Amino acid sequence: MTETIRWGVLAPGKIARSFAADLALVEDAAIVAVGSRRLESARAFAEEHARAHGCEAPRAHGSYAALVADPDVDVVYLASPHAFHLEHARMAFAAGKHVLCEKPVTLTLADAEEMVRLATEADRFLMEAMWTACHPLVRELAAQLGSGRFGTPRHLHAELGFRVDADPGDRMLDPALGASALLDMGIYPLTFAHLLLGEAQELTATAALSDRGIDLDVAVAGRYPGGALASMSASMTSWSSRAAAIATDLGRIDVPQFHHPTRATFTPYGDGGRHDSAEPVEITADEQVVGRGYGNEIAEVGRCLREGLRESPWVPHAQTLLLMGQLDSLREQIGVRFG
Repeated sequence: MTETIRWGVLAPGKIARSFAADLALVEDAAIVAVGSRRLESARAFAEEHARAHGCEAPRAHGSYAALVADPDVDVVYLASPHAFHLEHARMAFAAGKHVLCEKPVTLTLADAEEMVRLATEADRFLMEAMWTACHPLVRELAAQLGSGRFGTPRHLHAELGFRVDADPGDRMLDPALGASALLDMGIYPLTFAHLLLGEAQELTATAALSDRGIDLDVAVAGRYPGGALASMSASMTSWSSRAAAIATDLGRIDVPQFHHPTRATFTPYGDGGRHDSAEPVEITADEQVVGRGYGNEIAEVGRCLREGLRESPWVPHAQTLLLMGQLDSLREQIGVRFG
């Protein structure tokens, strides 16, 4: 592995631009190539990245096959729609490349298991791009909650929603591209609950579906170890607070903008049935957040590659597969099917 981790970006859309902006803040990481189905799109992304960050423009490729074949690329970031992740990961592994794959890694658990199998067979690194699991504040919160500092968690609430105004053919609304509020937004509260409470023992969902059969709004109730409960929601039709809160027997933890958190506070409450609260305590992490948090997952990929790992201990394959299984079960409950 070279000193600088050399990245190739596959599918230079909106999420890839956010990713690239944070990557420019990570030491010993550089985008050396970008691939799109249209050469013009790849060139536009490359030039925009060079102008914004004062670096040499990445090499532009007019196909995904050309990108993964680029000998200067160490790891490929897959930013294509979920429906194509397995196909594109297969191409990357066959070309000897490591992979960071946007969330969720595939549409189904079976496809995710196949992706992990391909990575193992090719002896290549694979990680789901779940920046929440790499976020310093979330990791610190999970550690301190697990230590008992804030008491015993009894209920978690997390919601993520925003109105999607797009053409019917957009990936957010087209069933053929894996459109789903649960897959696009719901994976965040599910992951957040998993990281803080452990493996769900029971999950139940209800949803409002579009006339094309995709879930536009979904609500999930969960039961977790120790009797902790969770209420989670995702929406493509309305603006939620995007906040999370954890109620414990000693107080309440608030995490505004939990999927890109900048702060978290613990408010302790009095004993003996009183409802008065003390001053909130700020929860902080020693490690800095890099950019919006994508930078921390990028740095984690670099650390793993330099150490010769084939999966990250922060986003292990088992966790990715567990959450994919939860998504499969919830989709079945609400009647959403792909293919």
